[in-house]
Amino acid sequence: MTRPVVPVEVLLVEDDPGDVLMTREAFEDHKLKNNLNVVSDGVEALAYLRGEDPYVGAARPDLILLDLNLPRRDGREVLAEVKADEQLRRIPIVVLTTSEAEEDVLRSYDLHANAYITKPVDFERFVAVVRQIDDFFITVARLPAQ
Repeated sequence: MTRPVVPVEVLLVEDDPGDVLMTREAFEDHKLKNNLNVVSDGVEALAYLRGEDPYVGAARPDLILLDLNLPRRDGREVLAEVKADEQLRRIPIVVLTTSEAEEDVLRSYDLHANAYITKPVDFERFVAVVRQIDDFFITVARLPAQ
């Protein structure tokens, strides 16, 4: 039996405007029209997830794409807080970062990231990776009900 495919709320936590633009383009060009919401640092990400001002009433994400190297609060701190929060911990988090450091990979999984992906520098590969994330988490995997 096939589940109905409905748009999914995705929160992109990314401070690089170029990466935000490429991610938007990848989502827009893909077959599914998911809702992509963007915040640019760790403090904003936590405020968004907790529904704090100015994000009161914002849609709870079904999936988070998280950069590690963020201003104000880095992605590791965001990941740790989200996974420690009983209300938020079931939201899948894909770490999408430029870091190839083994320490970052291990720490992210220790903090319960659902996947760790190093961002390709090539535009076409970047778009392909974002589409693969979309395919897996939106089409293949079953996300928890909110």
